[in-house]
Amino acid sequence: MYRPRVIPCLLLQHNGLVKSVQFANHRYIGDPINAVRLFNDLRADELIFLDIRASAENRTIDPALVQKIGDETNMPFTVGGGVRSLKSIELLIKAGAERVCINTYALTHPAFIREAAEEFGSSTIVACIDVKRNWWKKEQVYDHVRGQTTGLTPLEYARQLADNGVGELIVQSVEQDGTMAGYAVDLVQKIATAVEVPVVALGGCGSFQDIRRIVTEGRASAASAGSMFVYHGPRRAVLISFPAQSELQQLLSKA
Repeated sequence: MYRPRVIPCLLLQHNGLVKSVQFANHRYIGDPINAVRLFNDLRADELIFLDIRASAENRTIDPALVQKIGDETNMPFTVGGGVRSLKSIELLIKAGAERVCINTYALTHPAFIREAAEEFGSSTIVACIDVKRNWWKKEQVYDHVRGQTTGLTPLEYARQLADNGVGELIVQSVEQDGTMAGYAVDLVQKIATAVEVPVVALGGCGSFQDIRRIVTEGRASAASAGSMFVYHGPRRAVLISFPAQSELQQLLSKA
């Protein structure tokens, strides 16, 4: 029976796993390959790997690491970080990634999404929209490399990406990132009802009920989370976890 996907999102920094809070205070939490093995055993739906330093360092996520992930995983996975050419997408797909996520480069080169979708198919191309409120509390698309909002509204940018043929959108709230205080439901709902491509919600998940709410009220096609699947307890001890398929079916089958 169909249910919305639930996807652990793992952040990479220098080929190690890290966790952030509001895009800052990065904490090393372990080896990515070990995490892949654990999520395999726990039967996670999919995985997302994002290299958070790649764009700033003018490189792509390491294809050799993607190859190692592909050799270990039994599930589909998406990778992103510094992608700015068709050749880099080709290398990452050959290394085993099912989808490639584009973030920073799409902000300045929106036509690249169309080129990539035409070359590799829309289902292969994902775009990530980071959203942060500006000084006037207005939600705007955020450029994490420059550390500033762009002036674009999330809705207009999502429509632009959809018009250019993107296959899926990851919508991430900077303010909610790492807080485990719940998703930005209104933001996700606004975008999910305005575009016809699947929307993956990211940022703020702290409970099963957050997952259910984002796919019911927020209309997300999938719920992604980091902290919920790598931390345990109030002291945030590192412990990889993922709910049983039976739990997810019961939680989401009627969502």
